[in-house]
Amino acid sequence: MAEKMKFYYDKRNDILDISVGKPKKAVSKELGKDILIRVLPQTNKIVGLTVLNFEQRFSKTDQSQSLPIEAEFVAVGS
Repeated sequence: MAEKMKFYYDKRNDILDISVGKPKKAVSKELGKDILIRVLPQTNKIVGLTVLNFEQRFSKTDQSQSLPIEAEFVAVGS
């Protein structure tokens, strides 16, 4: 069964945080400028994503931008 994702945006600090499943002790790794993933140290399973300067990053351009991650989404319930 897929784990639920929780999104939190801190407007004052312009940070988007996405967590997967229940909170777990994780290690942050930088993927690129202002993009961090949180992984479980034992398995390297990704349990979260943080984008710093989120609004600033996406408001500077009229074009979409991509992040260096891939995701699979599954609808639950009906």
